[in-house]
Amino acid sequence: MKRIVRSVVVLLVLLAAAIAGGSLYMLSYSLTPDATMQAKNASSYEYMYGEYPFLRPWGDSLERAGALRDTVIAGSGGERLHALYAAAPRPTDRTAVIVHGYTDNAVRMLMIGYLYNHDLGYNILLPDLSYHGQSEGRAIQMGWKDRLDVLRWMDVANEIFGGRTRMVVHGISMGAATTMMVAGEAQKPYVKCFVEDCGYTSVRDQFAKELKEQFGLPAFPLLDVAGWMCGLKYGWTFREASSLEQVRKSRLPMLFIHGDADDYVPTSMVYPLYEAKPGEKELWVVPGASHANSYRDNREEYTRRVGEFVGKYIGDEAE
Repeated sequence: MKRIVRSVVVLLVLLAAAIAGGSLYMLSYSLTPDATMQAKNASSYEYMYGEYPFLRPWGDSLERAGALRDTVIAGSGGERLHALYAAAPRPTDRTAVIVHGYTDNAVRMLMIGYLYNHDLGYNILLPDLSYHGQSEGRAIQMGWKDRLDVLRWMDVANEIFGGRTRMVVHGISMGAATTMMVAGEAQKPYVKCFVEDCGYTSVRDQFAKELKEQFGLPAFPLLDVAGWMCGLKYGWTFREASSLEQVRKSRLPMLFIHGDADDYVPTSMVYPLYEAKPGEKELWVVPGASHANSYRDNREEYTRRVGEFVGKYIGDEAE
């Protein structure tokens, strides 16, 4: 009997060690993918001008005029946070804060910057989220703690562009989840609406999907232990990082965009998000669009739909 008990204890210890080790690996794999981020940072402009050739003349004109500028703030932990910003071609109080996705950076959102600045005539500010681009930080925050930084960036944008702006926040992928998480917080009077493009319902839902697809593993217990470890190490958990719960609290208008061929953040996620959102809202499920490619593949319609939606709440003319 003692031998059986000893064997059971050993097996339990080994199982616990395996779960702990797997959870630590998952945390590192998901939140500190340094090689991927370094490669993206090194090639951001090259990638963007290759993927969106029409950006180069606009980008060159901004560079010649010194119009695309850098600004920094201190994060809640004292880390340096960076953003790019540019004024509209003509003076206006209309302003867009544009939020990038997982392992990307501000430069890799310049196509949406172009939409607002070049096509719609808005001031723009594009932050590098914590641990991304030129911003410091300990790890990717998946939008949850980032929401507090973006709220600060919104204040910064309002101040830079005159102090009486009319503002939209527009995010893609993790940036869309961040945007929805921001939307659930109390808003300043200058904030008028939000645009989220292919954001996930929650960090736990997205990680559970990736865990199953990439490793063939169920969410329990690995994801639960990893979430607990994330709480100890970084101060937030996978369960609390919920776009869905934040959207329930949002009272400002929101446009939901999602490609119907998105298999990274599944298209099915947009429907409970849309249903949960009270008040004014619109949904555009984009035929044939894969993850984060709705603008690339439908540039004219994307620009028209975003312009029309945002125009309802911000207005078409500068005040």
